[in-house]
Amino acid sequence: MGDSKQFQQFALLPKIINGGIAGIIGVSCVFPLDLVKTRLQNQQIGPHGERMYTSMFDCFKKTYRAEGYFGMYRGSAVNILLITPEKAIKLAANDFFRFHLRTKQGALPMFRQMLAGGLAGFCQIIITTPMELLKIQMQDAGRVASQAKEAGRIVPKISATSLTIDLLKKHGIIGLYKGTAATMLRDVSFSVVYFPLFATLNDLGPRRNDGTGEAVFWCSFLSGCAAGSTAALVVNPFDVVKTRLQALTKGKGERSYTGILDAFINIMRYEGPRAFFKGGACRMIVIAPLFGIAQTVYFLGVAEFLLGIKI
Repeated sequence: MGDSKQFQQFALLPKIINGGIAGIIGVSCVFPLDLVKTRLQNQQIGPHGERMYTSMFDCFKKTYRAEGYFGMYRGSAVNILLITPEKAIKLAANDFFRFHLRTKQGALPMFRQMLAGGLAGFCQIIITTPMELLKIQMQDAGRVASQAKEAGRIVPKISATSLTIDLLKKHGIIGLYKGTAATMLRDVSFSVVYFPLFATLNDLGPRRNDGTGEAVFWCSFLSGCAAGSTAALVVNPFDVVKTRLQALTKGKGERSYTGILDAFINIMRYEGPRAFFKGGACRMIVIAPLFGIAQTVYFLGVAEFLLGIKI
């Protein structure tokens, strides 16, 4: 019994490392799309229907023209730095809760799968909230600066380091956790949808011939992409609210919100229900390859190779 438990704890290490590797590769590949998503979500429609970006492609074009190639990666350093502990917590927590929520017969009913996913999403917000807060300021800085330039004003350049120091000086560690409730709403909801959906889709596919009982690679890859993009679309309204609440610097004439409910009410009142799906296509396109890449890293057994573990 002790040997079994020891093996389970040890086997968790490669999962954590694979999650971190997948996160870093994924962020590097799809970050420009995530930046476009943030700018589209933070963009508020003017009283006469005016807007800076008319579509995802328009935002890409204008951002690249104004800020160049490296401008598309604003805020990526924060994301790459914190994505490993975030993935480690999420994967470890989901495995932990799935293991302990099994019935005496070893089954894991759908409700318990959803509960395990939700608890994993809850655990990750300790890293996700400050990561998202800093990332959003960096990603949205170009949009705010462009608006200020048109109005004849100058917005000083910011860096993640200076922003962190400023928030710590003014508000202490709590300053880095602005929007925690909204982040929890998004991440818990996402995990509740993603993990059970992935497990269900993955179980439908053919198994490997190596006796492990695991799904073949293409099935896991497609299941990850489908579950990730579906969960991303479902929780997009929560992501829009979270992004608006965490944007510390607003453009001229843009509304501020006092909380989640106030954000929901005012977005609906002034921009309509479609506003809750701003950046939805971008988010789906971002999430699908992220989880596809994660499945690729797991399938190749990168961490196992580095650790010298036979699989």
